[in-house]
Amino acid sequence: MFDLLIRGVMVIDGTGAPGASADVGVAAGRVTAIGSIPPDVPAARVIDGAGRVLTPGFIDIHTHSDLYLIADGLGESKLVQGVTTEVTGNCSFAPFPIEPRRLGLHVDHLARATGRVPLTWTDLAGYAEALTDAGLGLNVAPLAGHGTLRVAALGVEQRRATTGELSRMRRDLTVALEQGAWGMSTGLTHVPSAYGPFEEVVALAEVVARHGALYATHCRDTTGISESVEVGRASGVRVEHSHMAINDPAHWGEADAELRQLEQARAAGIDIVCDVYPYAASSSSLTQHLPPWVQAGGTEAMRERLADPATRDRALADMSRGWFTGIPFLWDRFMVSDTPDGYGVARTIKELATEAGADPYDFTLGLCERYGNDVHVVIFYRVEQDVEAFLAHPLAVVGSDGNAVPLHQPKTRAHPRSFGTFPRVLGRYVRERGTLSLEQAVAKMTGETARRLGIPDRGTITVGAAADLVLLNPETVGDTAGFGVTPTPPVGIDLVIVNGTVMVEGGVISRERAGRVLLRGS
Repeated sequence: MFDLLIRGVMVIDGTGAPGASADVGVAAGRVTAIGSIPPDVPAARVIDGAGRVLTPGFIDIHTHSDLYLIADGLGESKLVQGVTTEVTGNCSFAPFPIEPRRLGLHVDHLARATGRVPLTWTDLAGYAEALTDAGLGLNVAPLAGHGTLRVAALGVEQRRATTGELSRMRRDLTVALEQGAWGMSTGLTHVPSAYGPFEEVVALAEVVARHGALYATHCRDTTGISESVEVGRASGVRVEHSHMAINDPAHWGEADAELRQLEQARAAGIDIVCDVYPYAASSSSLTQHLPPWVQAGGTEAMRERLADPATRDRALADMSRGWFTGIPFLWDRFMVSDTPDGYGVARTIKELATEAGADPYDFTLGLCERYGNDVHVVIFYRVEQDVEAFLAHPLAVVGSDGNAVPLHQPKTRAHPRSFGTFPRVLGRYVRERGTLSLEQAVAKMTGETARRLGIPDRGTITVGAAADLVLLNPETVGDTAGFGVTPTPPVGIDLVIVNGTVMVEGGVISRERAGRVLLRGS
């Protein structure tokens, strides 16, 4: 007997193979039959799949849901998209290991990318237990984070790690990998990961390589993909170049050059691939765009530093030369998306500074003094031409760079990637623009992602695989969330099934908690 039987559905199995009509049976949280199932076979529930497509549950390879899922484990904004597994710990922001002596610095560091909740654990095992206690609506596959390793070992200091500090980072990383982390991430424009030199990154990547795990990197904008390539060459690690993009207006339209470099590295034997999200805008904490030296020591140290007029003038002089590689600050392209008290939300820094009669550079320092890492912005520094080129490339998969959060978000104007990434690919880039076939798009969101991570039983519809499934209407699926407005859910997703349990049906989210923490090797 099946718990669930979907009849006459077009199965896109996540491998990239052409779709085929079939019946699919689910029992005990697994796919147990695919093909022509006799009509008299009993099932607790039968669903007519005519006119619909059944895909594996989407695996979001790049998220910052780490602490949001502690606060609310249901993960509504991702579930309604068809996401059944969140890969957390990206861009160096993992909530482990936690050094109790530096708890305040850990909380401050994590606020750059994920939520603020009490950190009551010290390692991945404790974090996994906290996630389980929160009650997950979807699965979580955690990465370790370079920034957190650095905070635990030496705080937020802008210097090279000592031999002893680097040894501690390597030990802490080994523990995380042995406890089931799927790899390690860096965030090389985010403090304090940005303080780590190339040699430190390689020393940690060697640990990841020894464990056969994945290295996911948010690159330094000074290097493009070059440092990602060189870390792979020096350490032998498998490299996931995170959220491939061109943020410098001087180089918009040059996606082909970046992709050629990726292809050349592959041809040279370096196992490097990339992911991308389907929007011509990014989002981050505003503090990321301050000179790195301003951020040393954490938010309170930053505030003390900027209170000194001479030091503030130095910061303004540095900012006048641009951010990262001299990218110009176009303040009408920086839109405030979230502040603790709602100030400035959905307005640009140019608008707010003009209203205040202030210089936008000094106004930005003021915002960072006031809110620290808790002021977030959406930055319109990309072009559609590059986004589409990256998305279409065979070496790219889809990742949102977003968060699994409750759908009701009245106070923020968060980047729509947290609410519409995966339906957007299927609606805009498959149905409307023909950038990808449906089979290609699904593979980029399921099977290929699982392969890169090394998750053995998810990402494809095969007998024995975990029953993470999405039933959708290919004629209507799409995103509805926009920029600067209250987030709204996607359309065209009929069912989302997590470990055999229907978690979304007709846009209605179940209160069941069918998700689990997925640990490597377990």
